[in-house]
This record gives sequence, structure tokens and C-alpha cells, in this order.
Amino acid sequence: MTTGQEKGRPAGQGADPEPRGRPVPINARFDNDFVTQLVLVLDTDTLEEAARKVAHHVVGRRIPPRDADLVLRVDGKSLPSGLTVAEAGISPLDSVFVGWAE
Repeated sequence: MTTGQEKGRPAGQGADPEPRGRPVPINARFDNDFVTQLVLVLDTDTLEEAARKVAHHVVGRRIPPRDADLVLRVDGKSLPSGLTVAEAGISPLDSVFVGWAE
């Protein structure tokens, strides 16, 4: 076996790449939607990425799309979109709200 080759893998394919982050399941609701969803985000996702993951399940299905940015709120406070889920202190099963930025 050559360096970087693992048993059962073709030559040139090393170990699986490092995961980007740890999964964090969150309870999420999009503004004006009637469904709360369990959405899986990563602790390394920015809040913008997490908001897009929530919107993916709603916008264009039950909520019409808009040409606007998304905002993620926790406890009624809008959080900066550049923070990561971990930096924002979002833990598994926390409730978040996503909506259009005004």
C-alpha cells in the first residue's frame, strides 16, 4: 500500500476530508410560515448560510421569493450574518426565526 492509500480505496484517494463542522439541529421558523422545522446546520456555518438552509425549505413553497437579504433572529434579536452558529451561541434544538431583512 502506498502512502495516503487506505485499505479498500483506490490509489490516489486518501481518507475522507475533514468535516467542515459539527452538526447542530435547530428548531427554525420562517416569518409568516405556519411550520416549525428541524433544520441541520453546522457550527461553522455563518448565520447567513444557516438562514439560507432554513429558507430553502420554505421560500418558493409556502412563502413567495423576494429580492432581499435574510436575517436570523434569536430571542427577538437580529444577529450579524457574518457570525458563525458557534460564535452566536446557538445550541442544538434552540429556536431561531428567519425572515427578510427590512
